[in-house]
Amino acid sequence: MPESPETPVSADSLEQRRLAQETRDERKVWYFLGYFLFGIHIVAFVMIYAVRHAK
Repeated sequence: MPESPETPVSADSLEQRRLAQETRDERKVWYFLGYFLFGIHIVAFVMIYAVRHAK
């Protein structure tokens, strides 16, 4: 069975698509981590405020 001439191109295309998807996924992970850490600090500041102002 002869190899089609598109095979290297489609392999490169698949690799490029995979790298692009990996980049998007990594960006989503960093955004999630950033929002998570920001949220933790907000909760900590609210708890500190509550403890300091408790009677």
